[in-house]
Amino acid sequence: MEIDKINENILYDLFKAYYDARKNKRNTINQLNFEINLEKNIITLADKIIKRQYTPNASICFIVNKPVKREVFAADFRDRVIHHYIFNNINQIFDKLFIHDSYSCRKGKGTHYGINRIDHFIRSCSQNYTMPCYILKLDIKGYFMSINKNILFEKIMTAIEKNKDKIYNDYDILIYLIKKTIFNDPTKNCIIKGKKSDWDDLPKSKSLFYAKKDCGLPIGNLTSQLFANIYLNDFDHYVKNNLGIKYYGRYVDDFILIHRDADYLKFLIPFIREYLSENLQLELHPNKIYFQSYEKGVKFLGAVIMPYRIYIANRTKANFYDAIKRQNILLKHNPLTYKPKINFLNSMNSYLGIMQHYKTYKMRKNMLFRYLDTAWWQHFYLVNNAKKIKMSEPLIFAGFDTSMNALLSQRNKRNDGG
Repeated sequence: MEIDKINENILYDLFKAYYDARKNKRNTINQLNFEINLEKNIITLADKIIKRQYTPNASICFIVNKPVKREVFAADFRDRVIHHYIFNNINQIFDKLFIHDSYSCRKGKGTHYGINRIDHFIRSCSQNYTMPCYILKLDIKGYFMSINKNILFEKIMTAIEKNKDKIYNDYDILIYLIKKTIFNDPTKNCIIKGKKSDWDDLPKSKSLFYAKKDCGLPIGNLTSQLFANIYLNDFDHYVKNNLGIKYYGRYVDDFILIHRDADYLKFLIPFIREYLSENLQLELHPNKIYFQSYEKGVKFLGAVIMPYRIYIANRTKANFYDAIKRQNILLKHNPLTYKPKINFLNSMNSYLGIMQHYKTYKMRKNMLFRYLDTAWWQHFYLVNNAKKIKMSEPLIFAGFDTSMNALLSQRNKRNDGG
């Protein structure tokens, strides 16, 4: 392939990756800094890739407590562009290899789809709740921190080699970036945000700082989500084809098997444990093996699936209440500038987005109007039957963060040709 053609393809794909990466990071400092000199930054990044001089920048590492406590590595925006570049080039290959009922990080799937599919499986297996039916839910201990990078890279290479004709960009460059991303160790170059004590009660199995050599992917990256699906893809096919489980679904490392024979499900546990250990160097979580009749229901992805109904899990409601309390505290002790407003919108709408799929209209309204500080309603309002909160004023206003205002002003001038 001619060098100019390579450059042209890489530049096109990097620009596309940039626009994909900014969708959920619009108007953050990191994204705006990259956008102000967009053309220069993209060309510089392409040049480093072509010369094999690309190295990931430092990530920001911090702890989040909701919905569960976990360690997150937030990649630099430039590296997020690379993650989207990789995703855009290989996802179409792997998505066709995945089973239908792998729900994470896939177009048209997700948590709500997964919940409804498990509900459908229970109805089908029990013949509309008229026959015995049993549920086995399993979890992998410290999944992201236990992924072996060498095994992962081999799985990716095997699939890409077989589908080389579907790679429309430079093959060697793509493999170079995949390898750089997988084998990068963010713990060697990261900025710790928060206090050291934030990690005190986090199990070592959930921290990259304690991962075995050549193991572990950072939670928070798009590529980590895709790679996590790839890593368990052969296992998915093993469960369905070798173990003969028709009703099976997985979201990341949480998976459910449904069958009419209780003894057969119990019989499968050692085989599942052995496959995960010998082929993937993974361990079933000993304290997260759930086995019950469908009549008892099952918790899955923030919902409780019962016969004839699905409702929000108590933990989801409690997390929503805690999020409201945190926003009220921030409002009380901080000026209401751009960043707190955006954080408020993202936090509230993430929970409303989950809850709107279930019969929670009264619950949503009661929690918002009963517990949310009334001062918030001077700047926001509810729409679509309490399914979403919107801002009642433009994003640029008096008191807007100075740095953000300056960056947005530069961008607007550039877009206007000034």
